[in-house]
Formats: sequence, structure tokens, C-alpha cells
Amino acid sequence: MRLHDEIVPFHRNGKRGDEDYEEGEEEEVISSIEAGFLQPPSRSLQRKLVIVGYALTSKKIKSFLQPKLEGLARNKGILFVAIDQNKPLSDQGPFDIVLHKDYRRTHPEVTVLDPPDAIQHLHNRQSMLQCVADMNLSNSYGKVDVPRQLVIKKDAASIPDAVTKAGLMLPIVAKPLVADGSAKSHELSLAYDQPSLQKLEPPLVLQEFVNHGGVLFKVYIVGEAIKVVRRFSLPDVCKRELSRIEGVFRFPRVSCAAASADDADLDPGVAELPPQPLLEKLARELRRRLGLRLFNLDIIREHGSRDQFYVIDINYFPGYGKMPEYEHIFTDFLLSLGQSRYKERSS
Repeated sequence: MRLHDEIVPFHRNGKRGDEDYEEGEEEEVISSIEAGFLQPPSRSLQRKLVIVGYALTSKKIKSFLQPKLEGLARNKGILFVAIDQNKPLSDQGPFDIVLHKDYRRTHPEVTVLDPPDAIQHLHNRQSMLQCVADMNLSNSYGKVDVPRQLVIKKDAASIPDAVTKAGLMLPIVAKPLVADGSAKSHELSLAYDQPSLQKLEPPLVLQEFVNHGGVLFKVYIVGEAIKVVRRFSLPDVCKRELSRIEGVFRFPRVSCAAASADDADLDPGVAELPPQPLLEKLARELRRRLGLRLFNLDIIREHGSRDQFYVIDINYFPGYGKMPEYEHIFTDFLLSLGQSRYKERSS
């Protein structure tokens, strides 16, 4: 069964066979995750081994399946096994957790996580943030919203008039409409003046730029676990700059792992992390509305405000290798899936 031209085998011995103001991390997982739990071959075995079959692109294998993760997983009783693309999936395994959407067709007893239609919802920036906007999340810890935005599917010449009609203020952040993990989907542009808007290349999502102190918060979500890191981002734009700068400035990728701002000497008002209770409520609601458990959020705080936050991007199965302690968090997540399923079957 051919899954994808870029998928390569990865054997048990670890050898291969063959950011927006920060743009999103790569979305290299080929399909959904499905989870069950494998009964041990002998009742005398005290430890139940969780077998994780996977089909990942070579890029994701390099960033995610790192030796430290595999070593820790083995110590916890988790084994990663590559899915052979040239054999029917039903002839392989048995697997407890499988990164392959077709597995559920012949194994309906498994618990399905992150179905393809839910993942596709995040591949379109027009729909990506709608669930956040619909939530209207506000409580004693702060308010979460999305920047005002406009979708342009064609005709770049019409963009200036469309921006004026929609009441969007300059500067404008332009992002590709499709967020599929490709290099192009990571491109970001910042337009400073009306005439330059027609130089943009639709299909696009245009967002009002919100000054945020040059720092964004990348919120990683793995099941119910939440991990937040600071990243450097685009600097604020003052009115004086806006009056004298013209053109469109393009940014292939605003920040990366090397641009961590966690240890930087920052203004406390800029560096303070979003309140944990606010993030927990936001993550809980998004898990329910999106039907996903493996994603991250790019969040900014409006400069000069302590409690006004904006979600500017959501990414499915991001580069967890850049998340501190991801090995422990992810392996605990896998174990919890297997244990929950085993308890369900036992009862």
C-alpha cells in the first residue's frame, strides 16, 4: 500500500531504509492516529508493551523520532515500528497506536484520534481560527480573540479596495490560505501601504498586525498536557514608521528553535506567560471543537495590555522536537492512551 512518495521506512534499529508572526511548524504526519491496546501474549507478563506503528515523512522522522525519544519510550514499554508501505496494513502489527487512517476500516475496535477531516480543518486559514472567534473566550484571567482578517482568493488588484471596505488597518500581515506544512505555506508578508497590497499573491488570508512586543507564545498541546515557550517575533510598528515605510516585506520563516526568547532579558510585561487557567480552558475548548489532541497555538499579547491575547495560527502535529521535555510528555500521552483502552476492554 503506497502511503506517500516521501514516506520512507524506519526500522526498529533506528536506521532509515531507502513560524506567524511565526509561521506554523511543519505538518508532516501523513494521516490520523488511531489507538487501542494490545493484550500481552502471556498472562504472566507484568508489563504490557505498547506498539506504535507509524508512517511519517523523512523530515518528521528526523525531527520527531529522535534517539532520546525512542530510548525513553523503550524504557516505558513503548516500541515504535515503521509501517511497510508495500504490504497491506492488515498483515502488519498488531499495533496499539497507528499513524494511518485506513487502519480503522479493518479494525473498528480501535479508538480513533485526530481523524483526517478534523486535520483538514486546520489546513485552511479561513476556517482555522473560526472556532476561536466563535468561542468569545473571556474570564477573570483574560480575553482570547483572533485578529481581524480578510480572505482574498483571487484578483490581487482588488485587495486595496477590499481592505478599505473591510476596515482593516495597516500594516497588514499576509499568509497563504493553505497551511499544508510546505515551505510556501510558511511564507509571511507584511504590507505597509495601500498601493503595495496589490503586489500580494492570492489566495491569501490578510490579518491586521497587532503590536505584541516582538514576542509570541507557542503553546504545545499533547492530549491534556500544555507546554508554553516564548519565541521572538516581528517587532512592533509605530505610527512614525508606518508613515515613512512603503512596500511589502517578505519573511520566509519568522522564527525557529534558535530564536527562543525564554532566556532573553525582556520587559516583564512582554515576557509574562499567558495565565495557565486561561490556556487550560482554551485548550479544553479547542480539543472539543476541533476534535484534535495533537496541535499547537501561536498566541500573542497585545502590547500595552496584560490580558488581551490573540491566537494567530493553529498547527496540527507541530515540531514537537522543539518542545522542552517533549520525550516525557509524548510518551506519557501514548501510555495513557493504551492504558485507558485496556481498562475499557477489561471492564
